[in-house]
Amino acid sequence: MPDVVEISELKIGGAYPLIFFIGPCVIENADTCIAMAEEINEICLSAGVNWVFKASFDKANRTSLHSFRGPGLEEGLKIMSKVRKMLDVPIMTDVHLPAQAALVAEVCDVVQIPAFLCRQTDLVVEVARRARTVNIKKGQFLAPWDMRNVIEKAYSAGNSNVIVTERGYAFGYNNLVTDFRALPIMRDFGCPVVFDATHSVQMPGGKGDCSGGAREYVIPLARAATAVGCDGLFIEVHPRPEEALSDGPNSLNMEQLKNLIDQAVRIDSVLRKGN
Repeated sequence: MPDVVEISELKIGGAYPLIFFIGPCVIENADTCIAMAEEINEICLSAGVNWVFKASFDKANRTSLHSFRGPGLEEGLKIMSKVRKMLDVPIMTDVHLPAQAALVAEVCDVVQIPAFLCRQTDLVVEVARRARTVNIKKGQFLAPWDMRNVIEKAYSAGNSNVIVTERGYAFGYNNLVTDFRALPIMRDFGCPVVFDATHSVQMPGGKGDCSGGAREYVIPLARAATAVGCDGLFIEVHPRPEEALSDGPNSLNMEQLKNLIDQAVRIDSVLRKGN
């Protein structure tokens, strides 16, 4: 069983129930972001689950130079801070450069390291040195056992509040596959493990100038991950996924989010009653 990690006043890992990391892929604008956060909050309150709002201020790894990236660091953090204050929920965003770590850590409860950058030693160490809690996404190019080395880099900075996230493995061209053995393997390292249900069905660069996805598999994979055993689920949402400015093909709408949470909670409850 993984160690318990603190996210503001919440706890993840150990015998604690699932935590949900939910939000849009990217902050499109302040009004849309806040409206989404309010709707997600209502859904989570109704379901009785703990959650963390996630969104990116800069999608620095978009397929095309011409793709929308976000409002940038300063404006993005202002919007995230407003969500935190309005709804009293923890917030999480990702960084791409060591120089961003200190400023983001002042605002966010969790600082995330993107999958493509999880082997960047200077970034991992600086984020762990600055952040209260770190979420490290496993690279699409790494075996689950390779994450032990990444975790050790974070621990070297003196931070034991480390979470790891599984988001699929590169399988041929423009496709990902999930090996659910990764969840118990990485949990054995002592860190809580989150399953990224939406990026696991992404098709990187699959549409030529942007990524594709297969959102119809998000809920089945989330069910499977919960049954195998994970400590949290990462879910990207949008009120109109077809109009999303980033990762629309693998994002859920709000009704689908309700269904996913309901099913995951029931599975998680059964598992925890048996332990």
